[in-house]
Amino acid sequence: MSEFEHETQSLGDYTEKAFLNYAMYVINDRALPHIGDGLKPVQRRIIYAMWAQGLNDGAKHAKSARTVGEVIGKYHPHGEQASYGAMVLMAQPFSHRYPLVDGQGNFGSPDDPKSYAAQRYTEAKLTKFSQVLLSELRQGTTDWAPNFDGTLEEPVTLSSRLPNVLLNGGTGIAVGMATDIPPHNLNEVATACIRLLDKPRSTVADLMEHIQAPDFPTGAEIISERSDLLTMYEAGRGMVRARATYEIEEGEIVITALPYQVSGSRVLEQIAAQMQAKKLPMVVDLRDESDHENPTRMVIVPKSNRVDVELLMSHLFASTDLERSFRLNFNVIGLNGRPEVKSLKDMLSEWLTFRTDVVLKRLQFRLDAINERHHILEGLLIAYLNLDEVIHIIRTEDAPKEKLMEKFKLSEIQANAILDLRLRQLARLEEEKITAEQMELNGERSELEKTINSKARLKTLIKKEIVADAETFGDERRSPLVFREEARAFSEKDLISTEPVTVVLSEKGWVRSARGHEIDPTELSYRSGDCFLSAGRGRSNEDAVFLDTTGRAYRQPAHGLPSARGQGEPLTGRLNPPQGASFVGVAIGESTQQLLIASDAGYGFIVTLGDMATKNKAGKTLLSLPKGALSLPPVPVTDIENALVAAFSSEGRLLVFPLSDLPTLGRGKGIKIINIPSARVVDRSEIMQHVVVLAPDESIAILSGKRTLNLKSSDLKHYRGERARRGLKLPRGFQKVDGVSVV
Repeated sequence: MSEFEHETQSLGDYTEKAFLNYAMYVINDRALPHIGDGLKPVQRRIIYAMWAQGLNDGAKHAKSARTVGEVIGKYHPHGEQASYGAMVLMAQPFSHRYPLVDGQGNFGSPDDPKSYAAQRYTEAKLTKFSQVLLSELRQGTTDWAPNFDGTLEEPVTLSSRLPNVLLNGGTGIAVGMATDIPPHNLNEVATACIRLLDKPRSTVADLMEHIQAPDFPTGAEIISERSDLLTMYEAGRGMVRARATYEIEEGEIVITALPYQVSGSRVLEQIAAQMQAKKLPMVVDLRDESDHENPTRMVIVPKSNRVDVELLMSHLFASTDLERSFRLNFNVIGLNGRPEVKSLKDMLSEWLTFRTDVVLKRLQFRLDAINERHHILEGLLIAYLNLDEVIHIIRTEDAPKEKLMEKFKLSEIQANAILDLRLRQLARLEEEKITAEQMELNGERSELEKTINSKARLKTLIKKEIVADAETFGDERRSPLVFREEARAFSEKDLISTEPVTVVLSEKGWVRSARGHEIDPTELSYRSGDCFLSAGRGRSNEDAVFLDTTGRAYRQPAHGLPSARGQGEPLTGRLNPPQGASFVGVAIGESTQQLLIASDAGYGFIVTLGDMATKNKAGKTLLSLPKGALSLPPVPVTDIENALVAAFSSEGRLLVFPLSDLPTLGRGKGIKIINIPSARVVDRSEIMQHVVVLAPDESIAILSGKRTLNLKSSDLKHYRGERARRGLKLPRGFQKVDGVSVV
């Protein structure tokens, strides 16, 4: 049997225990900030080590390597680069809303926060704001714990006079959890604390009257809706959307502020990549004019003053880091020493509990000091009243302390205080000065006791101190709160230039697109046996819609059609119409453009181009055809209320009636335009040959052989009738209609 006893446990138990110990170590001692001072352990040790070295805001800067060595040698035995990186972060005004370290040298840039110089080249000291954390440190306000090797003591938390956990925020990744606390404005947080002190039952919505949103040091806009921010603050987690700000200077777009933790060079790369990929044809130049006076100044040069800047920036917000969402997660170490996700109210309430405890400790520490000093003064007064005898005892006795205590009934503290005075100082004691100091201490003691024993006076004191610090360190909000529409990236259509085009369709189904509207499609060259059929005028960023004889509609982007410099391409190579079908017409325009769709059976209706469009190569059934009928070319419609319809039958009949008599449908057969017996449509002995739309004051030119008949608006009154009638015969010699045009 061995003289040593061994504890035996399973590997599983040992592993589980080791993992949990490591997890709690990472959570409590590395990754998460404490709600009291808002600092992680490494940050707290850096601040305390600099304070202990005397590197306050009034001191000279000292080498960063000296501070880092002090930190890792006495308090934080980890990597020096990690410690230095944490110190640099607290010195960067673009990372911390209220920096705690005043750095001298290269401490990184907003473009590349990790580009800071080595610790041997930089110098640092504490900022004035750091006194918010340190000014009460030696006043009994904090607990102290041994350092890693037990040779020194370090503060468990710093006695923060303001909720630094919200002011500077913090990020961290622990085992199974993380924290992301954005920075906030000091004035807003201070007023919210005072509101909560006055009205402890205030809701998160009430507190948001003061703390409206995070306040990032880089100054970009907060564009999240208030309802989303309220939900986020109530739950203690969510997302915050921030967007860059820009100005227009002499037609150029100047970006003046970027979202928090966004790299300017990265944004420039993203925009440049789109320009190279020809996804930003409206941008001709991009440059970075940032300098010391203007940390963020990125210039985007539009192609012309006709470019819609708002639309362009909306695209850039949606496709680059100019707009970014930030995660919010109020996960902190609470006063109970446990990590927890807290709401905004819980964060402030618990910090106020911490602050109240700190103030009470400070007051009690001062009260104890006053009582001790008062006790010493009582001994000094006794010494003054018996000065000669006291001096004699000190000079002659081997054990003067014991003699004084015995002779004058003094305590050991009083006796030591008398002996610590030089005889010359002892001889100079004056009763009036001692009595005056006693009276002054009595008055201060009375005020301290009143404050300690009164919740109302204690609350008032805390409010006064918060207000005083807010007046000293507070500033205006940097991140404006602006409601913005959701950013939208350009579609392929948006990127296309909007020049006028004419889409030309031949009888054999060949299609091409010509620039401009001045072109005469009939004068273009066509393949042998082919000729002009139909044309549509619109813009290059619009869709061309084709209709075939079966009543099916097809869509093709106008910019993707072959050039009119050649003879075009067959539509059958791009589309899949039914066997035996041929194309009858083309139309182009905006999706709201209206058209008259009709079959030669004499039926029709009004439809929009948007209803005709489809991505399917096989098209969509738009017009339902009676037996034996075929579709006619679509006719553009402008003024439904006043326009007229003129329908021509193959027997030479004409019927004119108001266009408003026809319905607007998405698809279907439509209603009867002109009366043609269905039997005659089946054997094709009579059909509706032409249909046109005209204004009341316009005329119609009817082509019959080589002769033309012009019917003025007054002449057309003769052919006016009710919809679905047979119509009246045209004059003899013009009853065989070869073509109709509106003039």
